[in-house]
Amino acid sequence: MPDKLTNDELLALAADVLDIESRAVKALADRLDDQFVAACDLCMATPGRIVVTGMGKSGHVSNKIAATLASTGTPAFFMHPAEASHGDLGMITDQDLLLAISYLSLIHISEPTRQESRSRMPSSA
Repeated sequence: MPDKLTNDELLALAADVLDIESRAVKALADRLDDQFVAACDLCMATPGRIVVTGMGKSGHVSNKIAATLASTGTPAFFMHPAEASHGDLGMITDQDLLLAISYLSLIHISEPTRQESRSRMPSSA
């Protein structure tokens, strides 16, 4: 990229970026299915909190998801997976829902049992 873009180049670049991003968001609509509905139903029916976890970049995204949920009225918090294995699992109750985000575009939602929440993080299937 050149050191200094002209105003026209900058505007064209911004328009290209917005076009690419808008097409990506629009393409998500084609991926909505019954699994999305089931995930929403689980989240809305959870009597406890939504515990969101992820590692690396997925952890940053997970943290933002938890903050957004909490700020819009859904009890939620972020739990770093490394910290979970060092005592933070004790914060999860059998009323909570675990939302694990990974780079592989897989999202695993689990309702931890009392034993799982005390002994180990549930594994994704």
